[in-house]
Amino acid sequence: MHLLAAAQMVSTADKAHNLDSAIRLVRRAADLGARLVGLPENFSWMGPEAERSAAAETLEGPTLSRMAEVARERRVTLLAGSILEQGAPGGRLYNTTVVLGPDGSRQAVYRKIHLFDVDVGDGTPYRESAAVAPGEDVVVTDTELGRLGLSICYDLRFPELYRRLAREGATLLAVPAAFTLMTGKDHWEVLLRARAIENQCYLFAPAQGGRHSAQRVTWGHAMVVDPWGLVTARASEGEGLAVAAVDPELLARIRRNLPCLQHRRLE
Repeated sequence: MHLLAAAQMVSTADKAHNLDSAIRLVRRAADLGARLVGLPENFSWMGPEAERSAAAETLEGPTLSRMAEVARERRVTLLAGSILEQGAPGGRLYNTTVVLGPDGSRQAVYRKIHLFDVDVGDGTPYRESAAVAPGEDVVVTDTELGRLGLSICYDLRFPELYRRLAREGATLLAVPAAFTLMTGKDHWEVLLRARAIENQCYLFAPAQGGRHSAQRVTWGHAMVVDPWGLVTARASEGEGLAVAAVDPELLARIRRNLPCLQHRRLE
């Protein structure tokens, strides 16, 4: 068995501080024995929407360069939560997660497909599509803990994406997120456990959790869920880690004894 770690952060508009916090958490997770470490959505910057474009970078930019260095330094596979990536059509950005291998190399890139254009009742309208373009590709990649399927935050509400990931061999699902306080308190754990149960996968969900500004508060509760839908690790409030084991024998036994993935009849 190997350990994985889902980090919880309270990122702000101070990118240098956020990156220092992310690196500290990756190193702490590695010291605890984690072989796969995940950072949350927007881990390097959570500031005013008007400053999004100025905060965006390329995949070769300083944020991912520093993350590659720490992955290589600690020999871990690193899910670099998500960054705002330059270069989408129409002058927009992508919300992009990158998997970095233990040698620091870029192993996989996923651009968020489902964009958060909602009114959740907290007094703030969210219009992610005003600045962000949707991705198109479903992405899985191999790691030493299993085949990893990628998603970001609002994607969690679209089960068809996770079924595609499972069909493409995923045994582990990643959901780096910045769930709002209003939605998170009622839906976060329910949705995470549902996606794990219905796809018989381990699921790990790094999260933003706390007050980022006067206008923005996130729910947090980064967690790891096993293929039976049990929460095996959960972060408390503020910065922290949820660390748990991935047991391939448990996953194989669940899929063998309850072979619902083989019993599907509708596509």
